[in-house]
Amino acid sequence: MVRTRKGLTARHQRVLNFIQEYLEKNGYPPSIREIGEATGISSTSVVTYYLKQLEELGLIRREQNVSRAILPVRDNVSFLHIPVVGRIFASEPVPVPPSDFNYYDAESSVTIARSLLPARERNSELFALEVQGDSMIDAMIGDGDLVIMKKVERPSNGDMVAVWLKDRNETTLKYFYDEGKRIRLQPANPTMAPIYVDKTDNVHVQGKVIMVIRKLDRTN
Repeated sequence: MVRTRKGLTARHQRVLNFIQEYLEKNGYPPSIREIGEATGISSTSVVTYYLKQLEELGLIRREQNVSRAILPVRDNVSFLHIPVVGRIFASEPVPVPPSDFNYYDAESSVTIARSLLPARERNSELFALEVQGDSMIDAMIGDGDLVIMKKVERPSNGDMVAVWLKDRNETTLKYFYDEGKRIRLQPANPTMAPIYVDKTDNVHVQGKVIMVIRKLDRTN
């Protein structure tokens, strides 16, 4: 049975307000745990209960099996669902696991506001990777964060890129610099040295970072 707006309690309103404010500030929806912490609801199941009622009221929409897909219903806001296609290592290059740059969860995606990206960015060229490691920590990218990538083959100097080193069968996330006869892959961590690679077909750029979604809640 669909609830009427008269059934909207003060707590319903707090939950809805937080979702809207979080989305406007960050560009993507909050997690269930973040909603609970912000509104004083200790149980995630109770948060889920309120979300279900807000959905019945037609005030939000949710998508099953999509990360953070809790969206207020607004006619003037559009969203992108970007597939999370694998993991990338922000550390020393690590051998490519079987799932790297492939769907390790066919239903995994992240939802962001379309307005956060330039209009020229096409959804078909975007994908997301989960970061592992801390070599880009000074760029405010940490373990567990998501990076939104745009497919590129020829990055510019200073672009942060996901690179596949074919001869080593390894992947890494680093700043890219073309130094003539070699490529420098520069970490953003003073404790780590840059990686130098000869300019050969062994260096394959998967894409460049255009947005970072920090994983504030590591347990949800």
